[in-house]
Amino acid sequence: MRFHTALATGLMILATMLVGCGRLADVGRRPDFNTVTDGNEFYAMNVMSLPLTLEDEGPSAASSLWSGGRQSLLGDRRAMQRGDILTVVIEIDESAEISNSSDRSRSGSEQMGVPNFFGIPQRIDRDLPEGASMADAVGLSSSSQSGGQGSVRRNEELTLRIAATVTDVLPNGVLRIEGSQEVRVNFELRELLVSGYVRPADISRQNEITYDKIASARISYGGRGQISDVQQPRYGQQIADVLLPF
Repeated sequence: MRFHTALATGLMILATMLVGCGRLADVGRRPDFNTVTDGNEFYAMNVMSLPLTLEDEGPSAASSLWSGGRQSLLGDRRAMQRGDILTVVIEIDESAEISNSSDRSRSGSEQMGVPNFFGIPQRIDRDLPEGASMADAVGLSSSSQSGGQGSVRRNEELTLRIAATVTDVLPNGVLRIEGSQEVRVNFELRELLVSGYVRPADISRQNEITYDKIASARISYGGRGQISDVQQPRYGQQIADVLLPF
């Protein structure tokens, strides 16, 4: 039994050391950027899209002095095909407040006495200790009271702009977009990720779309580096928080 306990302890210590070695490799080093030559964005930009013909621009485009093509002065330059780039505007300013309270009380009382029952209580009283009597044989009382109160308050504010790439065009014309942005300041790297599905009609003439018009939107804003590492609890503390029942 002791051997199994020592073995389990040794394996746990070894696993903790291996995890720690991975963290030690980043000591004194700035966090590296993720490569931009991998992922769906780079692949979409390298896939040749179908060229737009005069029929796509309209029946009168061939005889018009002013072309409506994307490269013309009056053309529609909004993202509409794989590899195109558009700007995602993220302006989140939300607040929510929920408050609940409850109160409950209950009381009850019961008494039962046997003062006269064929003289039996009086005969029993003779054998009882002094001061005891069967006149009030049973008396019960109870009371309970409970109250609860809870509140939730949340306030979020985030203003960001990021360029995203159209990675795919679905059969119904909906565009799938993905975007990433990394900013490194000293030894801290801030990373912004966005993905989702948008309708071409929701893209403005400035080739921008707001986050609330993105279906299945996934927005992540975080960081990695020295500051983020200090803010995170150690692995041993995280394991203890999961395993300890108190």
